[in-house]
Amino acid sequence: MSPSTIKRELNSYLPLLTAKQQELVLEMVKNILQVEPVEKRISVKQYNEELDASIKQAKEGKTISHEQLLKEMEKW
Repeated sequence: MSPSTIKRELNSYLPLLTAKQQELVLEMVKNILQVEPVEKRISVKQYNEELDASIKQAKEGKTISHEQLLKEMEKW
């Protein structure tokens, strides 16, 4: 099969997949190519700023219960 035929066929199938299925296909392709996910390390300053922002949210009551989180996770 020619590369152009393969590309055309892949492009015709991808829209038929759900977003989650497309994500899985992408991960499989990356795995085949051995593409490592790019994880950018953050500075200690940024870490502390994010931590302070999270603590502030918790103090303001901007939290969810464990049960609510489980319900949200079911949608993933």
